[in-house]
Amino acid sequence: MKCLTSVAVAPLRREPTDRSEMVSQALYGEELEVLEQNEKWALVRLSRDGYEGWMDRKQMEPFIVPSAQRLLKGILTSCQLADSTTIWLPAGALVSQDVIVSDTMPDFNGSAEDIARCARLFLNAPYQWGGRTVMGIDCSGFTQLVMLLNGIQLPRDAYQQAELGETVSFLEETQTGDLAFFDNAEGRIIHVGLILRDASQQGLVIHASGKVRIDIIDHQGIYNRDSGQYTHQLRIVKRLKR
Repeated sequence: MKCLTSVAVAPLRREPTDRSEMVSQALYGEELEVLEQNEKWALVRLSRDGYEGWMDRKQMEPFIVPSAQRLLKGILTSCQLADSTTIWLPAGALVSQDVIVSDTMPDFNGSAEDIARCARLFLNAPYQWGGRTVMGIDCSGFTQLVMLLNGIQLPRDAYQQAELGETVSFLEETQTGDLAFFDNAEGRIIHVGLILRDASQQGLVIHASGKVRIDIIDHQGIYNRDSGQYTHQLRIVKRLKR
């Protein structure tokens, strides 16, 4: 059975209880496949990236083939629905063409400049495990959403994203929009960020760690300028086809 997310942001949880860990979020208008359900909860799979989690059934509605949909790119957008009610929706939500959108959406076309401009819109957004919006976002949710707004589909988790694209062998050869991945002592990919190249060509990375922030990146990893310490160990850099 197919459904659509009917609220601005719906938590996806590891287990069917409000106390369970949030593993991701479903945004308004995203298509869901219901795999299992009980009186309150449904185990769903997001059609966009195949991610699974338990969702409150009150936060979804039956799937009706929608009219042409558009992707919201404004960080938070006020929309007037068909019943004249107003709802604030995050970037990445899907609305039908008859929804009245209050502001002009920026045009991101996937260029390095647009990816950097889009990523910077999320600066200082708080870190939230499983989050996918400016109100709270995790590292892979950040890279997934920024790329989505630029027409590039990525899977949900950092280790899955690391399987895509071509390896960039030297940090000096990286370009704005490349994805940098970081591992732990066991060699498991645990973090991801977006490479930025400034006018001086200093290596920078924008990533979600405590908040969405810009730090220095070198061959060792991420150097946090506030704490004066390295926080993440660089494993690999990948370049996606655009």
